[in-house]
Amino acid sequence: MAGSKRLSWVLAGACAGAVALFGWALFHKKPAPQAQQPATAIAVAKVQMRDVLVSINALGQAQGWQAVTVRPQVNGKLLRVPVREGSEVTAGALVAEIDPAPFRAALMQSQGALARDQAQLKLAKLKLTLYRQLATQDSIASLDVETQAALVSQLAGDVMLDQGALAAAQVNLDYTRILAPVAGRIGVRLVDAGNLVSTTDTGGIVTINQISPIAVTFTLPQGEFQRLAHFSNGFEKPLVTRAFSQESGELLDTGELVVIDNRVDPATATVQLKARFANTGRHLWPGQLLNVKLTLETVRDAVVLPSIAVNQGPNGPFTYVVENNLAMLRPLEFDLQQDDITIVKSGVKSGDTVVVEGQGSLRPGARVAVRGLPDPASVRPGGESRPHA
Repeated sequence: MAGSKRLSWVLAGACAGAVALFGWALFHKKPAPQAQQPATAIAVAKVQMRDVLVSINALGQAQGWQAVTVRPQVNGKLLRVPVREGSEVTAGALVAEIDPAPFRAALMQSQGALARDQAQLKLAKLKLTLYRQLATQDSIASLDVETQAALVSQLAGDVMLDQGALAAAQVNLDYTRILAPVAGRIGVRLVDAGNLVSTTDTGGIVTINQISPIAVTFTLPQGEFQRLAHFSNGFEKPLVTRAFSQESGELLDTGELVVIDNRVDPATATVQLKARFANTGRHLWPGQLLNVKLTLETVRDAVVLPSIAVNQGPNGPFTYVVENNLAMLRPLEFDLQQDDITIVKSGVKSGDTVVVEGQGSLRPGARVAVRGLPDPASVRPGGESRPHA
């Protein structure tokens, strides 16, 4: 009896334990493992150490180093323009010729008047010499001597006037032959032979632009003036200047800054500058608009990274550095940003890998995958990729 009662208790305990175990198993299921978040796709670049040119960028325009508009200096009929449009001329070459006939006639008149007055002066001087001899003998009145002396002075003045008129006539005759004052390239002819030209004509006959060398003018804000003065040693040291095509960005020529205006334009708060380019390849042309880069100095062995890798946060600039496929936030301290690069003082070192695309989706410590490469966490030991969880 006692044995059967103990057996009943054992069976009842076993049933209760089984029920409790079933209930625990029913209500305490093992949670399913959470799926791993996929890596953020990014693009990266390497931090480098190299020399950097510190420059100022500006918009410029090419112009002839010397630009001349050939205008007539006397009135008359244009006989010929012997130079060919678009050709090169040397200094002193004949550019245009005005009918010289009227000016030759005027020159001849001036020569005749001078010869006449010189003969009269010579005769008056001989008489004055004679009168003075007679005056010593009391054979002539002193008034006659003084009158003759005055006549000599008058005729001497007439001769001087004639000499001036003759020189002016010669100058006008010379002006009928217009010579190139500088070497350069002839532009489009503005007046054809056969037309009457005048000193009041503002358009001129042709233009001459000196192209080799050539000038490029540009302006800089007055805020850059002190930097410019510092790096040019008080405007004594020429600074390297580069001219680039506005269309293609191609480097067209390299020259040097040679002229800085003597004033700041108060209307625009800018300073005008002029650079000289040899232009031996004729890549620069007067009137051409250009992008100008004025180099101030060269920073040696600078640590640089792409400027697009620099982000701004509440605590200042920072970047993401990739370490073991994780994005790590690094505060930055930098000297300056030049074009598309940033010169860094601290925060990264040469060889670091920084994120240049995809920063907006990152958090410190986030898993990353470089675009174009498989996620390292999804690659099995045999090299086969498995899908993201």
